[in-house]
Amino acid sequence: MILHLYFARRFITSVLLITTVIFALIMLVDLVEQTRKFGEYDIGWQRIMGLTLLNVPQTINQILPLIMILATVALFVSLARSSELVVTRASGRSALKILMAPGAVALLIGLIAVSALNPIAAATGARYIQLSDRILSNGGAALSISDEGLWLRQGTPEGQTVIRAWRSNTDASVLYDVTFLTYDNANGPIQRIEAQSAALEDGTWSLRLAKKWPLGQGVNAEGNATFHETLTIPSSLTLDRIRSSIGDAGTVAIYDLPEYIAQLEQAGFSARKHKVGLQAEIARPLFLVAMVLVASAFTMRHTRFGGTGVAVLASVLLGFGLYFIRSFAQILGENGQIPILLSAWAPPVAAVLLALGLLLHVEDG
Repeated sequence: MILHLYFARRFITSVLLITTVIFALIMLVDLVEQTRKFGEYDIGWQRIMGLTLLNVPQTINQILPLIMILATVALFVSLARSSELVVTRASGRSALKILMAPGAVALLIGLIAVSALNPIAAATGARYIQLSDRILSNGGAALSISDEGLWLRQGTPEGQTVIRAWRSNTDASVLYDVTFLTYDNANGPIQRIEAQSAALEDGTWSLRLAKKWPLGQGVNAEGNATFHETLTIPSSLTLDRIRSSIGDAGTVAIYDLPEYIAQLEQAGFSARKHKVGLQAEIARPLFLVAMVLVASAFTMRHTRFGGTGVAVLASVLLGFGLYFIRSFAQILGENGQIPILLSAWAPPVAAVLLALGLLLHVEDG
């Protein structure tokens, strides 16, 4: 038990050290990227630093498997150089027993990442997208999905238009049962339009079966209402902006994903991408354990045998390969090529089985 606690403490130290180094590198690189992206908007270095800090947690959350690989490599290379690994093996401890403590720590880190880091990264990532969109579009666009339908906002220097639709088609190019409420910066609401459908085409909304009411003080809205078979309204929105505003599973906390998926489907959007993201997040602790097992299969050896650099490189490359396969499987799941559960759970399970096979081969020869 004492030996397990010792290995667990050493592994936690390696994880913290690697995380600190990678955090500093990501901060430096992302600060340069944010400066390049927003430098022309003259928003000041304080806001650029704030945007960087908001963007970093999501990056750390995404590269957590890489941190596990590097921490495992650092742990076992250190144990091998100090001959602690040799002494432990000579005492009768098998490789699998040695890995119980690091594996348990990796599982615990995975659970913490899912339960705590995921909501933090989702909140900061969503805030980063909101602030960056506000800077890039000068506050002219926003999107929200709720039980009351799909809400959009488009704006110009003269005013804003709030759009509410009960549902849309799959790619968000057509809204149904839609209401447009236009506000003037000086006079408040000036116009309301209700339409059966609204299609976004080339910078304009094309409305069908629309009724328009003028609003304002002293205006008889119903008496001056007009009906239009078709009506066009200028738009500052684009389909790409709407789709990117919907966001991916990484910008929604895991606790809110089931409700968000239901709201997306109610609004007419495809929620398959978010369903895959939910299952992949639940499977993340198992994948982190697999990364520890893979890295240890190559580095749990004495340094006097030589080839330590090759073993470290092989473990990192295999880890990257498994991460790529996991991402590729998720893309197939999002596109409907394979079932959702298979796309999320097959790579972690396969990675664990592969690592166990390598460890047993090294252990028994």
